[in-house]
Amino acid sequence: MAYNNPFQYSDDNKRYHTWNYYLKHQFHAKVFKVPLNTNFSCPNRDGTCGIGGCTFCGSLGSGEYAGNISDDLSTQFKQGQQMMLRKWPNGKSIAYFQAYSNTYAPLDILKKTFQPFVDRNDVCAISIATRADCLEDEKIEYLQSLCQKKEIWIELGLQSVHDQTAVLCNRGHSYAQFLDCIERLKHTDLKIVVHLINSLPYETQEDMIESAKAISSLPIHAVKIHMLHIMEGTQMAKDYQLHPFHIQSKEEYVDTVIRQLEVLPPTMIIQRLTGDGVKDLLITPEWTLKKVCVLNDIDKEMKRRNTWQGRLYKEN
Repeated sequence: MAYNNPFQYSDDNKRYHTWNYYLKHQFHAKVFKVPLNTNFSCPNRDGTCGIGGCTFCGSLGSGEYAGNISDDLSTQFKQGQQMMLRKWPNGKSIAYFQAYSNTYAPLDILKKTFQPFVDRNDVCAISIATRADCLEDEKIEYLQSLCQKKEIWIELGLQSVHDQTAVLCNRGHSYAQFLDCIERLKHTDLKIVVHLINSLPYETQEDMIESAKAISSLPIHAVKIHMLHIMEGTQMAKDYQLHPFHIQSKEEYVDTVIRQLEVLPPTMIIQRLTGDGVKDLLITPEWTLKKVCVLNDIDKEMKRRNTWQGRLYKEN
């Protein structure tokens, strides 16, 4: 099927550089992630730089869809992989260390955690979710060594470049610390993906676009963008009930995402534009539960505006 699409990194109607496009061209197969839970913690949970974790994060450390912590990692992987293979029998697997900060442990523990998956023939890549303040030089050196056998992705939870927002969300590290981490990672073969969250407390749309502009000039490979979820049991839910702040509507979110995509370089991979809030715990916004509708609305509006990822990108 032919598409009238001005965006070069696309095989379909998408006007942005999708994760599926990258995986298809990199591994020549359907590739899926198998989420895992190492049961590590985070430095802003255990008192190292704070207590309670990021205020938007639940008790499972953003790993609500990761494996069962009562099972070992091999069992978690086997169960998750089998479930995905029922849908894509010829698919390839990414071992996705999702919950909490997955480099927040001594180096010898990290080696025991990651090495079995580096050695597996049925794993084509490894993705490790962590924080900028959990990547000391010795850990980066070890992770770099793994790139000889597997593609290694490092996912950094930035959420916003604005330190005032970071303080409100109890992130526990500054944007300057994040930039220092990027500086040390850029000399490696590690692939870097950065998380952004739209509609964090008291941020304007221009603040959100500024976050996208800021990362557009950094030596990173991919970005994940999604809407803030106010989830039951989180500190942010308590804060929101006491002092409600503006939560973007679907229409506002679609407009924000498109404007963010326009300022990102066309080569930057967009790993996601929606999030997965747990339905039974989601307080607001409920429209995020209809992920396909959100993505379709982004596609339709980009076509209506005749715009695409990178249209306004200015290389420094």
